[in-house]
Amino acid sequence: MIPSPSQQQPPAALFPDLNLDLSLVPFPKIEPKTEPADHLCPTEMGPVGPIELFIPPPSSSPSVSPFLDSSSVEDKSALFSEYLRLAGLFAAAASSADQNPISIVPAPPNLPLDTDPSSSAISASRKKRKARSAEMVRASSLSASDLVHYRDVVRRTRITYDSLRAFLLREEEKGDGFDANWGKRMRPDLKASTLMADRDLWLNRDRRIIGSIPGVRVGDVFLLRAELCVLGLHGLPQAGIDYVPASRSANGEPIATSIIVSGGYEDDEDSGLMLVYTGQGGRGPNMFRHCTDQKLEGGNLALERSMNYGIEIRVIRGIKSRQSPGGKIYFYDGLYKIVNSWMDVGKSGFGICKYKLLRIEGQEEMGSEILKLAEELKVNPLSVRPTGYLSFDISMGKENFPVSLFNNIDDDQAPLLFQYLARPVFPAEAFQGKANADAGNGCECISNCSAGCYCAKKNGGHFAYDANGFLVRGKPVIYECGPSCRCPPSCPNRVSQKGVKQRLEVFRSNETGSWGVRSLDLILAGTFICEFSGIVLTGQQTEILSTKGHCLVHPGQFPGRWVEWGDISDVIPEYVSPNFPFLPRLNFSIDVSKSRNVACYLSHSSRPNVFAQFVLYDHNNLLYPHAMIFAMENIPPLRELSIDYGVGEPVEKLTM
Repeated sequence: MIPSPSQQQPPAALFPDLNLDLSLVPFPKIEPKTEPADHLCPTEMGPVGPIELFIPPPSSSPSVSPFLDSSSVEDKSALFSEYLRLAGLFAAAASSADQNPISIVPAPPNLPLDTDPSSSAISASRKKRKARSAEMVRASSLSASDLVHYRDVVRRTRITYDSLRAFLLREEEKGDGFDANWGKRMRPDLKASTLMADRDLWLNRDRRIIGSIPGVRVGDVFLLRAELCVLGLHGLPQAGIDYVPASRSANGEPIATSIIVSGGYEDDEDSGLMLVYTGQGGRGPNMFRHCTDQKLEGGNLALERSMNYGIEIRVIRGIKSRQSPGGKIYFYDGLYKIVNSWMDVGKSGFGICKYKLLRIEGQEEMGSEILKLAEELKVNPLSVRPTGYLSFDISMGKENFPVSLFNNIDDDQAPLLFQYLARPVFPAEAFQGKANADAGNGCECISNCSAGCYCAKKNGGHFAYDANGFLVRGKPVIYECGPSCRCPPSCPNRVSQKGVKQRLEVFRSNETGSWGVRSLDLILAGTFICEFSGIVLTGQQTEILSTKGHCLVHPGQFPGRWVEWGDISDVIPEYVSPNFPFLPRLNFSIDVSKSRNVACYLSHSSRPNVFAQFVLYDHNNLLYPHAMIFAMENIPPLRELSIDYGVGEPVEKLTM
């Protein structure tokens, strides 16, 4: 469990000095600058060393090398010794030439990966942005609690970005002059990243992290390149090579940290584990082919220098997708080492810089490869998994898309014993009485609903969904258009009632030892996934059956995770979470002892990637809303879905 914000203490993180070969030479540890005292946690600290800057030694190789191989360095120990000598000379020279010399002193081991917006006022006016740091460090020796902390930081930042982008997109759809404040029209994704940068909400700008970014998992998927910049995964919005330029590098040589591979060059070769990457430059605007020679400078030289110093490179793959507003999605596929670089003649007849990269072993499976696997499973599952399938559709056609059942771990076939119920069965009182008095009322919209219609007013004047059906922000309860409304089925306010839109799979999890749910499709943040279904019980029925061992889901115990989705208070302090429509305390339950659907196999997590949002559409009784499940983040294919069930009855009874 993560402590409350007032108690939370960023964990210790040790940063070893960057050297030519980590396996050959012992080297001191380094750490970041001092943080405020209330962020320290001495009991979790390990032994720490001083801050030391990575200063690559001057290379004796010519400035343009037709062929360079990382194995050409014969005596790396001697070269490392020379590095230490030159580093000392550089530090001494910098100290004498600068009024603020470099100070190498012990400091608390805390990597400032985030900014706590609650601790400082965020001005609404734009301000001059701080330059990105050129100081390079590597995060290592992170404990389990460290990884959880940084994952939470990244998760919160991504929710802020996605929520802000959705908010700006809806403002743009209104056409209410919001862009007049900017002097020109700007894409919502770029505007969102700019607003976050103006408020110092970008991560990792005070350190240039070499290698893995704490909190970012291999296989994570991103819709837009601007988000890569916000997280510090790849700091340049357009260039394919991110690097520390020579003008800011300690010894005047550029150092590369990450690349984006997106099929932009005709000479690239990509087999997954092995990649031949073409350098940058040599093309005209919007051209696929080269029209002039590339030069060994800038990012190209930075890749060659990173190879020479044995620095690992983060690889992000861009893949064409209609689900992204930019036409591509981006998977972080892990760390690679450059093992060779050379000048070559490309297919267009011009000189190009080429680099051979090999993926470092022992990492999680690449997201781009999992995407290919998922696509094959949708077309011909048995060719990919000859064994393990118990059913290709446990819903028996009751859902819009089949829900497969897969188990290659043991002989458990429990999900086959339950009746599949695609929609919950409500008690008669849900449709009767004063609580449902206005059930016969609906909007009179002939086309899609607009801001002033009856249903908009029921939702507090703002619809919860955008024009594409994505949830813009969570609410206590959402009123969707129902059977009494005259608007067509295409109305954007009819979303969750339309049912499952992804290829879901119930599977036996190797990690949890119980049943779980995953999707063969990429699920975007704010997307409706499914709803909890079963026999809905009144409060009195719940009290009786809970004592008889029935398996019950208690929607009233779900934490209010909907508050997180759409929260842009880090950027706009005036933002407050919606408190209308009002939702009373819920005491009903859903009995899934004999009849259930795919949602009942969602695993529990205190850091979930989906959340429950209450919705009404077929009746207006606030005491019995539908428990709809939405995505809290972009979820890659075949990644397990998890929800926070809150307190109360153990959830293992649902998934065992």
